[in-house]
Amino acid sequence: MFDAISSQASKLVNLTNKVRGNYKSKTKLVTITSGKGGVGKSTFTANIAFLLSKRGFKVAVIDADIGLANMQVLLNLKPKVTLFDYIDGMKSLDEVILKTDYEDLYLIAGKSGFQYSNHSNSFIFSRIVQDVIDLNKFDIVLVDTGAGLNDYVKEFLSISDNILAITTTDPSALTDVYSLIKMLSNDKSKLMLCFNHTKSYQIGNTIVNSLINLAKKNRLSEDFMVKYIGNVSTSANISTTGRLRKLFTKEFVQDDSTRQLQVIIDYLLKNIH
Repeated sequence: MFDAISSQASKLVNLTNKVRGNYKSKTKLVTITSGKGGVGKSTFTANIAFLLSKRGFKVAVIDADIGLANMQVLLNLKPKVTLFDYIDGMKSLDEVILKTDYEDLYLIAGKSGFQYSNHSNSFIFSRIVQDVIDLNKFDIVLVDTGAGLNDYVKEFLSISDNILAITTTDPSALTDVYSLIKMLSNDKSKLMLCFNHTKSYQIGNTIVNSLINLAKKNRLSEDFMVKYIGNVSTSANISTTGRLRKLFTKEFVQDDSTRQLQVIIDYLLKNIH
């Protein structure tokens, strides 16, 4: 199924590029995923977006957690329009790109409880990402996918060369991230991997090496690379600020978790294209 989605999405992007000639947007796309829910992916995404904006980048976040959107809560917005208003032709793209209270940080909101079956198999989600990129307004677009590996998540993954997976040391989370590795190894060249709620960098590094060895034993593509780019420790400040609709990286600049996330961003900026 992923192969089919990837092939069709790639054809769509290629066709769009042919129509638009040799025009190339400056915007870089990063898709953030997890496999398992509850690992802190959306909190990661919101705080990464904020830190990137503080470094002078103009950033847009697309809440692609179809049906369970919560990015507006993390960014303290109450949106009246969502990406579905653009998809359904009710609003222009500019109208659904919402300014947040943070300078140079924008959100294209999802919609909780949305019945997305009406849009199945039409690759509309691939197109909205491409449309945002083609605006050439943003330096970086972050796509926050839903949990699991359903067809909608696979569609967002298929159009991105920069994929960052967030996981934890929980066995079920590791099982899911290994399934993600197996799936992506067929069509992608790399996966960047972060550990959340993990005490030390070395713990994550040891687990990643185990995952790589497992992949070798199962004869996954030798050309596929899993790149471990860091960890974020457990901090009470993260959950506290989330409940208050605030970002921990803004409220606790010197917190270990914030510093660890800065290291992750350093790597991200050096390796995305």
